[in-house]
Amino acid sequence: MTIKTNICSRCILDNTVSDIWFDENGVCKYCHIHDAMNKQHPLGQELDKELSEIVDKIKKAGKNKKYDCICGVSGGRDSTYMLLTAVRLGLRPLAVHFDNGWNSNISVSNIKKACDKLSIDLHTVVADWEEFKDLQISFLKASVPDADIPTDFAIYSVLYDIANKEGIKFILNGHSFRTEGTSPISWTYMDPLYVKSVYKKFGKNKKIISFPHMSLLKHQYYIWIKRIREVRLMEFIDYKKKEVDVVLEKELEWQYYGGHHHENIFTKFFQSYYLPQKFNIDKRKIELSALIRTGQITKEKAIQEIESAPYHFDEEVVKYAINKLGLSQYEWDEIMKSPIISHNNFTTLLPLIRLLKFPIKIATKFKLIPSILYLKYARK
Repeated sequence: MTIKTNICSRCILDNTVSDIWFDENGVCKYCHIHDAMNKQHPLGQELDKELSEIVDKIKKAGKNKKYDCICGVSGGRDSTYMLLTAVRLGLRPLAVHFDNGWNSNISVSNIKKACDKLSIDLHTVVADWEEFKDLQISFLKASVPDADIPTDFAIYSVLYDIANKEGIKFILNGHSFRTEGTSPISWTYMDPLYVKSVYKKFGKNKKIISFPHMSLLKHQYYIWIKRIREVRLMEFIDYKKKEVDVVLEKELEWQYYGGHHHENIFTKFFQSYYLPQKFNIDKRKIELSALIRTGQITKEKAIQEIESAPYHFDEEVVKYAINKLGLSQYEWDEIMKSPIISHNNFTTLLPLIRLLKFPIKIATKFKLIPSILYLKYARK
């Protein structure tokens, strides 16, 4: 049974999320996803034991190799702390950075300091700017709220490709459901068919060549044949944002960049201006809701933060982003006023994922794929 409501009785996600639903107590879909994840990874001795077992597997798989795992780094809080945690656990990571042409000076400095102080090798993959710009513009012209997906998809593709080339069996992911939450599927959707479908319709080149496009078949090859595994390391850690900032500043001279994922200039432009202005999407609700669920902030304080400080955007950043993309003011105005479209209007793997939800559920139980694939995508 579900009821009609405007806001979750537990967190601050609301009806601005088109795919949201609420149970009979008014608790939303994404709180239920959090509870399912927390049940799988409850903090305490059992989780510590599971982490120890995973670390042993990573070390065993990487024995006699230069690296035993890969860490994608952006200069942000989560990836930097993941790198530090991996080293503290005795792992030998290779840091991999995807440069999409939008790095901030702070992010570049944070990456360099972390790798130097932790004595970690850094491998940087630089996208062809003209091609990547074309891909980003394609998603803007598509009028979907997923315009930052090209970067996420490229990072994902690059990490698996390098892991395969280096013979590394484990990729560490810095996402934490306890501090970041789960982005609603109607706000952020990603799969290779979707990227290809948007680019084919709106791109000039139609085909990606500057970074390895992770097709479904290639992904299955990496998982089942090459046995490459993704480990969400932060799911095994009692991750508290304020405490982490202090640790990173003290040990790695890390600097904060003013907002969630604002270490990347395009993401800053996207989250602080494009999403709120065109789609009425405030991604702070996701992170604040996660912090409510973990007791790091009260619901009242989270609501106060949202209501008292509407998402501020820097007009200079907006001008810089539009100019860097090579768009005229007329072209940008056309993008901003074009009708809003969903990922459902393009070819995606979502129907297939939901058709295969039971095999996917089994695969997540055996830890062959992250459980979020089932919780967020496979089941409605």
